[in-house]
Amino acid sequence: MVFCLENEELRRPLGSTMVHFQASEVQQLLHNKFVVILGDSIQRAVYKDLVLLLQKDSLLTAAQLKAKGELSFEQDQLVAGGQLGELHNGTQYREVRQFCSGSGHHLVRFYFLTRVYSEYLEGVLEELTYGPAPDLVIINSCLWDLSRYGRCSMESYRENLERVFMRMDQVLPDSCLLVWNMAMPLGERVTGGFLLPEASDQSPLG
Repeated sequence: MVFCLENEELRRPLGSTMVHFQASEVQQLLHNKFVVILGDSIQRAVYKDLVLLLQKDSLLTAAQLKAKGELSFEQDQLVAGGQLGELHNGTQYREVRQFCSGSGHHLVRFYFLTRVYSEYLEGVLEELTYGPAPDLVIINSCLWDLSRYGRCSMESYRENLERVFMRMDQVLPDSCLLVWNMAMPLGERVTGGFLLPEASDQSPLG
């Protein structure tokens, strides 16, 4: 996803391909926009970074990155799940967060997913159908899908990918931009809530 500001050149530090945005630019780009982010803890970090950038010129600290299910983060609100329910690493974990800027011109919502398509996702889509229409949807789900749903997880994942994009096409307005975030690569030694205890000592997924 690349945003360009009219009449401004993208600013890149010398030797870097990363574009650095200021809060004022993010506020301008997402003015009067409703952004929905769906996915695991990596996408939650995307949500938190965006919430922070809509208010100040900074990104997450390590402590903020690791926090899970807190009642409030930088003026946002925990809507469901998290500390309002039970904190755990199971596939039924839920966490819904929302940030609305003081000006009322920016709305960002996050839904924690452990599977790219499920009855829970259908409920989310129904909620989006009857609520304000999103202008931007960012989604990724991969590691939970491939590590927590049995021996046929890869086949199920392929089928669910087809289902989710078909349903998104049916539900989202034509004006909505849908962004699929690529899954980040795994390290040599993997730990995380998406892994069962007995799987954490195994080799990374191929």
